[in-house]
Amino acid sequence: MSEKTTVSARKTDRRIQRTRDALGDALLTLMHEKPFDTITVQDVLDLAEVSRSTFYAHFRDKEDLFLSDADEFFGHMANLLTNRGEVSNRVAPVREMFTHVSDLGKFRDALVASGKFQDAMELAQEHFARGIEQRLASLSPVHATASASRAALAYAFAGAMFSLMSWWLDHDKPSSPAQMDEVFHQMVWAGVNGMVGQTASTAV
Repeated sequence: MSEKTTVSARKTDRRIQRTRDALGDALLTLMHEKPFDTITVQDVLDLAEVSRSTFYAHFRDKEDLFLSDADEFFGHMANLLTNRGEVSNRVAPVREMFTHVSDLGKFRDALVASGKFQDAMELAQEHFARGIEQRLASLSPVHATASASRAALAYAFAGAMFSLMSWWLDHDKPSSPAQMDEVFHQMVWAGVNGMVGQTASTAV
């Protein structure tokens, strides 16, 4: 592939991403304003200033747009620590995630009202479970080899993270995101170290 072709491809990729971002942002804005079921594709197109043909070149319908946007966001957040090469004992970017959602109370209400909340949470848990599993493999020697137990543990920790986030939002954010990050990771490593100790005693 020539350098000219590569540059052109990068420009095309950026245009596509800008279009997808504009459509996703428009949908989220509308979800703050009215129920999801009442939002039309045309509403999204008008706000994003995108043509109908361009929309359908990327998405089947507004549900596809919503899930695609959520998938991209949760995938980015779940892998944030690994992608930026963070050296710490954190297995999930709880502080960053809680900071991001702290001002999205109305959006969560919109998700619940639209019936999309459970879909979003299931998608989020899947992404964070994979991200936590990768971090556990690199941070815990025991769990680097015990892949089956690591996957189960990671899924449980991801679920616990979102349960903790729901509690935090429902109780008007009584602690800072940094404090909630600390609480979460104390729980994680207490669980991991407990399993390591149990494995060691069983092996004796």
